Amino acid sequence: MIRYYAKVKGQLKELDQPDANCWINISPPFSHEELGDVARQQDIPLDFLTDSLDIDERSRYEREEDVKLIVVNTPILSQTDIENDPIYVTVPIGIILTLDHVITITSHDNPVLELFLENKIKNYDPANERLFVLQMLEQNVYRFLTCLKKLNLKRNLIEKELYDSSRSKELKQLLSIEKSLVYFVNTLSSNELLKMKMKRSDFLGIRADEDLTDLFEDIIIDNSQALEMANVYTNILNGTMEAYASIISNNLNIVIQRLTLITIILMVPTLVASLYGMNLQNLPLQEHPQAFLFIIVFSIVISLVLAWWFRRKRLF
Repeated sequence: MIRYYAKVKGQLKELDQPDANCWINISPPFSHEELGDVARQQDIPLDFLTDSLDIDERSRYEREEDVKLIVVNTPILSQTDIENDPIYVTVPIGIILTLDHVITITSHDNPVLELFLENKIKNYDPANERLFVLQMLEQNVYRFLTCLKKLNLKRNLIEKELYDSSRSKELKQLLSIEKSLVYFVNTLSSNELLKMKMKRSDFLGIRADEDLTDLFEDIIIDNSQALEMANVYTNILNGTMEAYASIISNNLNIVIQRLTLITIILMVPTLVASLYGMNLQNLPLQEHPQAFLFIIVFSIVISLVLAWWFRRKRLF
């Protein structure tokens, strides 16, 4: 789906045809033929469009004559329902700058671009392409921070469920969070390297503009903060999973120990009943009229003594 947008009186308006300084947004569904038409109409390399659709594409920038490409990765909710799959995965957004247009392309519906499409970002204008690109990079970092906070909140809730639990369901949920954090750490590291290179080479041509330079530096700082948060949450989660794996194992050992002690206690009446059930002569009390009662009381007393002794040794 190829759509054209421009800001008119502070509101985002969809256009029927591309105008000068408009924003061209390419989102699913679309065909390879449509991408070829856009490449020919805008005089841009087709690779700039197709590379941005590769889910494994690394964050990078590239220039070919007057056309610039920025590929930056962003988090989205995983589309699969398979157990143990990550909650969030990262996919690339392609930002292409031509002399007349800003083109964005992504292979999935993207929350970062939806903020701009829904006009939730203040003071942005596709006609000001440098500021527009910086605002997309800024919202991308905020998206990471938001997702990290949600993952950490989910981890805290799962931890509360893990107390006195011998189930593996919660550990599997923690594993999904851990996989998401691995994606985040790798992506944020790649995005940070991209932004540092863009700043050093002045890829956007903003060095002479102090306001835009300050904004770009703030974005880099926020990205570093998000990367640090992801690393901290990963370390905490690794420690949590190891600790609760030990707790679950310990709980299971306690259950097995208690069942063993109960078996030993019940073994006394079983042993006595087995002896008196044998076809033997001259067993103690076998001629006594209250023999059955004595044997029952004797078995119960021995069992209670065993239980008391186990309790004294804090085995129960």
